Amino acid sequence: MDAERAKLTKLAADDRALSRQLASAKELDLDKRRALVDAADELERMRIKHQREIVDLEVEAAKRAREAREHEEELKVVKEDLETARETIASLKSTVAQQSGVQVTLNAQIAALQVENSELRAQLDDLSSVVSKGALDYVDAQHKIEQLEKEAREAEMVRRKLHNMVQELKGNIRVFCRVRPVLPHDLVAPVVAGLRRSGSSADDQERATAADLTFPDKEDHREIVVSSSSLNAMGQERKEAYNFTFDRVFEPEATQSDVYEEISLLAQSCVDGYNICIFAYGQTGSGKSFTMEGGSTEATMGMIPRAAAEALRNKGWEYKMEGQFLEIYNETINDLLGKGEFDKKKHEIKHEKHGTTLMNERSSRSHSVFTLRVSGYNAHTGTRCEGCLNLVDLAGSERLNASGAAGDKDRLRETQNINRSLSALGDSLTYLLQNSLSGNSKTLMILNLSPLAAHLGESLTSLRFATKVNNTTIGTARKQVRGPS
Repeated sequence: MDAERAKLTKLAADDRALSRQLASAKELDLDKRRALVDAADELERMRIKHQREIVDLEVEAAKRAREAREHEEELKVVKEDLETARETIASLKSTVAQQSGVQVTLNAQIAALQVENSELRAQLDDLSSVVSKGALDYVDAQHKIEQLEKEAREAEMVRRKLHNMVQELKGNIRVFCRVRPVLPHDLVAPVVAGLRRSGSSADDQERATAADLTFPDKEDHREIVVSSSSLNAMGQERKEAYNFTFDRVFEPEATQSDVYEEISLLAQSCVDGYNICIFAYGQTGSGKSFTMEGGSTEATMGMIPRAAAEALRNKGWEYKMEGQFLEIYNETINDLLGKGEFDKKKHEIKHEKHGTTLMNERSSRSHSVFTLRVSGYNAHTGTRCEGCLNLVDLAGSERLNASGAAGDKDRLRETQNINRSLSALGDSLTYLLQNSLSGNSKTLMILNLSPLAAHLGESLTSLRFATKVNNTTIGTARKQVRGPS
């Protein structure tokens, strides 16, 4: 029993000894592992350091190699420059030798050129005198041209004055004819109606839209020829040409200034003591209102504002002026500048009545009359004069069947009144203009024509009526002037 205990004790002691040895061995193994890890880290650091050194050495080697190549290139360039310099020196030596001979030749040439330069200077002096004489001749010619142009303008003014004087002595109503241009909105209707063929240009469409109007008198601008074609009962084409002559014909390209230039002398007669009446006649849409009233710009100003401005430019006279703007609608005279409530209301609405007809959706259905009464006094001579200028924008002159107003009682009554007052210039309009349509006045009718083929019938009717008016004699105008009292 004791032996077994002793054996167990020994075994326990051996076990403890072995445990201590194992712990010691583990401690030793752990130390060795730590040493191994440190050694591995140190090896890795040395490897990285070595690689860096290798990279630095490779970079340095590449840098040295690049520098070496650059030095080689520089050396090559230097050698080439040196060779070029040697060749240049050799060439210069040869050139210097040649220049020595050339210099002698150039000296001879310089001497010859100096002689030639002297001769050219002498020729230049001669030419300068000729040019100076030519310049003087040119200035003289310009003065002569300007003088001739001035004389031509004065002769034209004299011709116009003499023509006006002849017309005044004849006592006829003068007639001007103005054809407006084809406007963009005139080309809309054929496109809407499907009449424009695919591929047709705007110019083709304009030619198809415009009437055949020609102006053969290119010098005095007094003629207009209207051509038309139709089919007879046999189906054959029949062409007709109608020639009309007036005191002046304005083509579509004429400006507002061109028109006023022709009537300025007539309008000026108002401040000289004459009764003047200028009225625009034509169908709706022919340009009457544009001619008389114009647009908002200076270039498009109509005859009314131009005449009013012209009347204020006279010197040496004192003028008293009274203006009046009236509307005649259905034989009723309305004062558009009046102070009554009824007139104010009309003035706020519009200065013209408009109604819808087949000729134009904004057909002018009333007459507009601008009246300027002028009383003048010349303090130096004691002379007094009185004149009256009537500028009239008549209503549309289209016939009853062409206007499409027959089915509308209001439009029918308007059209009948308009046509009656236009055909006879009668009733209210005649009463209003009685002093300017008598033998004591100068009267001008501006016939406005539409250039459209669709309005050709109305245009011919207007032209025929204007011809009758042009042949109408109202007597010789008399100046209303009173001497000093």
